[in-house]
Amino acid sequence: MDERQRLKEILLEKSYREGTFTLTSGKKSDFYIDCKQTTLSAEGAYLCGKLLFGLIRKEPDLRAVGGMTLGADPLVTAVSVVSFLEGAPIPAFIIRKEPKGHGTGSWIEGKSNISAGSFVALVEDVVTTGGTLIKAIERTQLEGYKVGGVFALVDREEGGSELLSQHGFKLVSLFTRTQLLS
Repeated sequence: MDERQRLKEILLEKSYREGTFTLTSGKKSDFYIDCKQTTLSAEGAYLCGKLLFGLIRKEPDLRAVGGMTLGADPLVTAVSVVSFLEGAPIPAFIIRKEPKGHGTGSWIEGKSNISAGSFVALVEDVVTTGGTLIKAIERTQLEGYKVGGVFALVDREEGGSELLSQHGFKLVSLFTRTQLLS
């Protein structure tokens, strides 16, 4: 079985639920995708890292991978570890929800591993409206980096890709909702 198909199986088994849910955006939904159940499993983390790194490495200018805490934390770590194992290491960084309350006041952890002005990739587990990624882009740019790619495990197909496009960014996802459920 190929890696993408296996990741799809794990996502459906561990992360996909039907019912009534309130999303981060405040929207109500009849399904929920809790990707942390997949990204925090050993096989799921490895497959996420491998497949996302495969997308990221197609953009040769990208020098680091980051995302908004908490959903992206296991993803950025998995991508960075896989990049090292594949002989093309890129560091990870984490974007805080609030700027650091002491010291530098930084939005980003891991900056000492990334050259100022570098092009970076942002990753997210699930994209609904795109609001979290827009915040991540703004905070990354405030810290002096250039966002050269935006990647997700799952695009719920609820406007996030369109919002990112309006801001000049193309969302590249491993799965859309349609692909995941087909």
